Amino acid sequence: MTYALVLVVGFVAGTVSGIVGTGATIILLPVLVFAFGPREAVPIMAVVALMSNFAKITSWWKEIDWRACGAYALGGIPAAALGARTLLVLPERAVDVALGLFFLVMVPGRRWLARRRLSLGFAGLMLAGAAIGFLTGIVVSTGPLSVPAFTAYGLVKGAFIATEAAGSLALYVSKAITFRQFGALPLDIVVKGLITGSSVMAGTYTARLIVERLSVKTFQNLLDGVMVIAGIALLWAALR
Repeated sequence: MTYALVLVVGFVAGTVSGIVGTGATIILLPVLVFAFGPREAVPIMAVVALMSNFAKITSWWKEIDWRACGAYALGGIPAAALGARTLLVLPERAVDVALGLFFLVMVPGRRWLARRRLSLGFAGLMLAGAAIGFLTGIVVSTGPLSVPAFTAYGLVKGAFIATEAAGSLALYVSKAITFRQFGALPLDIVVKGLITGSSVMAGTYTARLIVERLSVKTFQNLLDGVMVIAGIALLWAALR
């Protein structure tokens, strides 16, 4: 019964994430905490994130902007490893509050940038990758943070989803390797992650059929909705 719940929610989370590029953790993590406890939920989610991003990459392979992905990964890979190493040092509640407020501010912020047609270049995306990579190592997920970074670079729909996933995959590999070195990814955690991740991947592949029918405006409105939900969820968790 527990695995059935995880698989169903995983499919829904994968579909949502496959449509807007992020959101799987927001939906799935509470269920993983309920099913396996908070200690196992974080490393399980790391495995799921690897599988989810791989599914997005293979769904939109031909639309990946490799230059943008390279810039993001160049700054993000070492920063994610550093963040994972400092995971136990920083107060996670303070980080959650800061991220929650950031997500809420970025909704009007992204629209402000779009109206003025301001964009990130190669160097800007590399710096964004470093900052987001470090936070990715510390907290469970920073998916919504990469939304404004890649959209400011000028990517939308399939190109955004695939490029963000490729960049994020590099960061999560770095984080997973660091977890593995510290013994936080034993075999049973990996197996649970693979089982959960399979349902997320199924939802991600299904999402492509929906994304192809979305207008750019609808897609951007969905992104804003996910950032609002992410911000409120993080603030709620931190302030309880």
